[in-house]
Amino acid sequence: MLVLLGGYLLIFLARVTDVSMATMRMLLLVRGKRFYAAGIGLFEVTIYVVALKYVVDRLSDPVSMAFYALGFTTGNIVGSLIEEKVALGQLTMQIISLAAPLQLAEALRAAGFGVTITEGTGRNGTHPILNLSFPRRQLNEIQQIINEWDPAAFVAIQELRTAYGGFCRYWRKGK
Repeated sequence: MLVLLGGYLLIFLARVTDVSMATMRMLLLVRGKRFYAAGIGLFEVTIYVVALKYVVDRLSDPVSMAFYALGFTTGNIVGSLIEEKVALGQLTMQIISLAAPLQLAEALRAAGFGVTITEGTGRNGTHPILNLSFPRRQLNEIQQIINEWDPAAFVAIQELRTAYGGFCRYWRKGK
């Protein structure tokens, strides 16, 4: 009985691991990190094949298939949580604030972020648009500054695949 439970646990943990790795691999591919993605893929497929073989050898046991499916489902959740914590990549942000936007730009600059200001014309006239590019791990810090300044600000955030040159906070600090 203990061996059987150990087998189910092996199937479950193998699927959680390989699906979590698949999530990270796909995110790295999208961000142009193909060699890191390939390295993760090597381990991912090895774990997948071992788990699949274990289940295929026991096709008459529906509990094995259930643990396989539960591991897949859990792996999606775990993979997304890991990706959130690792916070890979770069983001760009546009901010339209009606509450002293030029002073908000200065507050963001004082916090070490590079801000470029352009003008946009909308239904209610012309307004400054604050543009930022930054590592994704700094998103919460920037959002906190914006929310304290102007909770009603319009903020658009996009993934940035590649960026180089210009002002970068982490370069200034010598990291």
